[in-house]
Amino acid sequence: MMLKDWVVAKRVGAVVASPVRGAWLYLPAALVALAMSLPLIYLIIRASTAGSSAWTWLLRFQTVQIMGQSVGLALSVMLAALILGVLLAWLVTRSDLIGRTIWSALLPLPLVIPSYVGAYLFVSFFAPRGLLQNLLEGWLGVERLPSIYGFWGAWLVLTLMTYPYVFLAARTVLMGGDRSLEEAARSLGCSPLETFWKVTLPQLRPALAASSLLVGLYVLRDFGAVSILRFTTFTRAIYLHYQSSIDRSAAALLSLVLILITVGFLVTEQRFRRSAAENPYTAVRPVELVRLGRWQILALTAIILTVVFGLILPTAVLFYWLVRGLAAGEQLGIWVSPLVGSVSVSGLAAILTILAALPVAILSVRRKNLLTKVLEKWSYLGYAVPGIVVALALVFLGANFVPRLYQTFFMLLFAYVILFLPQAMGSIQAALRMVQRSLEEAAASLGENPLRVFQRVTLPLMMPGVATAAALVFLTTMKELPATLLLAPIGFSTLATQVWGAVSEAYFARAAAPALILILTSSISMYLINHHSAIEGSSQRQ
Repeated sequence: MMLKDWVVAKRVGAVVASPVRGAWLYLPAALVALAMSLPLIYLIIRASTAGSSAWTWLLRFQTVQIMGQSVGLALSVMLAALILGVLLAWLVTRSDLIGRTIWSALLPLPLVIPSYVGAYLFVSFFAPRGLLQNLLEGWLGVERLPSIYGFWGAWLVLTLMTYPYVFLAARTVLMGGDRSLEEAARSLGCSPLETFWKVTLPQLRPALAASSLLVGLYVLRDFGAVSILRFTTFTRAIYLHYQSSIDRSAAALLSLVLILITVGFLVTEQRFRRSAAENPYTAVRPVELVRLGRWQILALTAIILTVVFGLILPTAVLFYWLVRGLAAGEQLGIWVSPLVGSVSVSGLAAILTILAALPVAILSVRRKNLLTKVLEKWSYLGYAVPGIVVALALVFLGANFVPRLYQTFFMLLFAYVILFLPQAMGSIQAALRMVQRSLEEAAASLGENPLRVFQRVTLPLMMPGVATAAALVFLTTMKELPATLLLAPIGFSTLATQVWGAVSEAYFARAAAPALILILTSSISMYLINHHSAIEGSSQRQ
């Protein structure tokens, strides 16, 4: 009996070290990390060969000004999104706000609107000679409205498009909260504001650090909204320099500066999170709602204005341009090809990204050592590389070293994998951590080989997380603009490029149909993400 137990233990130990922790995963994980580093390596090489004129161009005052505008816009949007997101989350979870369940469902919806679509809708409504100007001119004789172009227009649009990141993170923490500490503070004479500032906010800091980082990276990466609103940041400057210059060394230098700024945001977020309180909320009883009293009207006004400007107004303007376009003879059928292109390339990108993320995620969870930590961190490089930088690097690589791959689907899909692999990694790692190793050991003890253990035990239990990762990659690929503009094969179009092409020529009615289809497709992806997240949460509670 002892010999049999020893044989079973040896078999279990061998398989536990192999099916989801095996050395055979190191090679594909290393290849993924290498692929993720190619754009950065090439940009460094390209920048090192730049002439003195490129360095002089980089050090001029206009470049410093662009840096200030990029960082200033990112920080301003982060601050506004934090204030707005936390306030709205508190109102719908901790107060007796009228209709708070409905508002809780409506407030995250601006996430499905791409920033360039939101910018185009705001420009068509608020810009001089826009819809609002024409309306007021007929009613009140107003001849000109203040310009929406520039910093304040970009700040408004990007804040409305990104505050849901903070809102969702804060709402999740507040909904699951044990208010014993808050009640203790109130019993000691603290006002609701003091209680929030001294007790609730420290508990929110880890979630707020992560969500504000997403907002900051979103703004630093954004190309469409700032271009439509004519506010020059690094992404727009890189694109304009790429389009107008034969020597693109300066564009490579700008790309490296943008990467350094992004890394600075990542490092700052990590330090802030480590210094934040890590005491998780655990729900133990229903939350006692704070009575707003005379503040009810003010709170409702803030919520309604946010929903109107973030969701209702863009939707109404979009339908206006859609109806106007159809009345002018625009055909919906011409968007079938871009829709097929978007869905097909996004589906392939989701599959390839999942396949690339799996070996790195499995090693980082099941076999923790210095090498796997390095592979994991290096695979997250996509967080630090905006889409236009990846596209620019791959353009350089394709045009100079592998011309046969230049402007092919392979190069485009390669860019998507680099950009969105970190998104897939997070969901897959979380799903794998929920799989009990004892189940894998039991399958191994029955004689299953490593691949069969992974196929029959581990992967089915991970599927909700894998599906969430795939839906998230699909969603972000559908909306990706700069990489698609620079790397798409000749004659290939997506909904994003169709919207951009029409808006850049001020054909707002022509852009309405692909924009609407893009939003509807994004809404379906968001539903799937929420659905699978609910399944994961239910499984975890059980």
